[in-house]
Amino acid sequence: MQNRNAKVIALFIADTQSNSIGKAVITCDPQGIREDKHYGKDPARSVLVTSTYAYQLASDQGIGIPHGALGENILTDFDLKTVGPGERLQLGEVVLEIVQNCTLCNHLSKIDRKLPKLLRDDRGVFAKVVQGGTLHNGDAVSLKV
Repeated sequence: MQNRNAKVIALFIADTQSNSIGKAVITCDPQGIREDKHYGKDPARSVLVTSTYAYQLASDQGIGIPHGALGENILTDFDLKTVGPGERLQLGEVVLEIVQNCTLCNHLSKIDRKLPKLLRDDRGVFAKVVQGGTLHNGDAVSLKV
């Protein structure tokens, strides 16, 4: 997976029933993603960014899941293994700072019992919003230097 020409593949918000709802556009500010159930709760972990690589890993093991099933807010084809805490991603007009690798949630085992172990280091990253704005499907994604 290369980061050149990387883009936002899909956007999601989590509603109060823990469902991910696909969106074409989301609005980010320092409190997170507006309309998301996690908005304003923990700004340092307010955005979950996942790579298509996580879905490919699952698919390679016969686990077919739709985008959004991993609980991500932003799905991109950017290789998240190339970034670490403190680094920043530019996504359209939005800037996110990586806080930590994503922790695993129990809901993944409800999808398939093998999923938590399979995605232990590859589910995605938690990020905080450094520069808010509107994010669209198809926006460019790059490492901000």
